[in-house]
Amino acid sequence: MVIMNFSHVYEEERFLHNPKFRWIDCTHLQGTDCYCDPEAESRLKKLIAPYSVEGIHWIDSGDYHYLTKIWTDKIDYPFSLVVFDHHPDMQPSLFEGLLSCGCWVRTMLEENKYLQKVCIIGASEQLKKETEGYDQRLLYYSEQTLNHEEAWKLFSKFYLNEPVYMSVDKDVLSKSYINTNWDQGSMTLPQLRKLMDVILYREEIIGIDICGEAKGTLDDVMLGMEGELRNEQTNENLFDFIRKHHWN
Repeated sequence: MVIMNFSHVYEEERFLHNPKFRWIDCTHLQGTDCYCDPEAESRLKKLIAPYSVEGIHWIDSGDYHYLTKIWTDKIDYPFSLVVFDHHPDMQPSLFEGLLSCGCWVRTMLEENKYLQKVCIIGASEQLKKETEGYDQRLLYYSEQTLNHEEAWKLFSKFYLNEPVYMSVDKDVLSKSYINTNWDQGSMTLPQLRKLMDVILYREEIIGIDICGEAKGTLDDVMLGMEGELRNEQTNENLFDFIRKHHWN
């Protein structure tokens, strides 16, 4: 269990203060917010170097979702990536060589020689156009598609031939369960768990990361104590679910 602390948001979540968990202080880093410049990427790689890609990694706000790319750079054998996200994160990079929270999946498909396939689950149907040209290596189960029973049946039957790294951006959930600083989907927590269950039970899991925190602490006026408590409860629920079903 690794907690990457950029925005201090995890500091108020009691269940994360376990002596067995490893905290990585990232609060001092520059050039990491939404965009990750080459110097920051190099420093992040050094910070996570002592830690295994296996296990659960909490990577703060969706602004830092590109950390999935950095974590999976440690995998040196064929694997597939499953992403739960309201956004496909496959925009073209605005600046050549600059990693961002909006382009990291595309960057992985183009640069990671071990990545065999990507499965994006819960993204907006309107954003599917970002994935054009990658059809042979990408599966897209949109938020709208998953509202149909037939799509659930197809999803339950699909399988990947390689070990899987799973990434969860909680902006895929409705605001009843989490407050993020991005627009959110309509998925319920039981639906997310059911979908994750298919992967956890049927595929060999390498590691999992979770992001989608709203930046701020209990004192954040925009979030408020009620919203922060709801976020913490969702995080703890996800942690207990993963731990009981995979890493006992």
